[in-house]
Amino acid sequence: MANPGRIELDKLSVEQLKGLKEQTDLEFNLLQDSLTKIRTAATRLENASAALHDLSLRPHGTYLRKKMLVPLTASLYVPGSLDDAEKVLVDVGTGYFIEKTMAQGKEYCERKINLLKSNFDELAEVATKKKAIAEDMAMLLQAKLRQASPGPSS
Repeated sequence: MANPGRIELDKLSVEQLKGLKEQTDLEFNLLQDSLTKIRTAATRLENASAALHDLSLRPHGTYLRKKMLVPLTASLYVPGSLDDAEKVLVDVGTGYFIEKTMAQGKEYCERKINLLKSNFDELAEVATKKKAIAEDMAMLLQAKLRQASPGPSS
């Protein structure tokens, strides 16, 4: 018994197969973009977690009034100093920040990293399947095009 949601690729015309392959390639590219964005977000959180860990290892008081550069944008910094390292502001998205203790901030980062890694693994599996489907369609399309084109005359 055939699966009702399954498309029998060998019964499609060349034009239908081309359209389906283009759609599958587009979906694969979107999945790849999403994987890149997840990887970037996880790297940012890992850097934040590492910074919090490094700060927590310093003896209390050694970081107070310490001069540093505070980023305003990716390439613009202003001088500043750290008054209280026990409390941090955590960016929870869409411009919202929540004040947490350093330990809570590290815990938040670790939870988000684990969630992103789990999502990444699931999405990578879907992307691998999409790529395999696209490759199968490409081979079938090539076979159909070879059948449709007349062979060389002897």
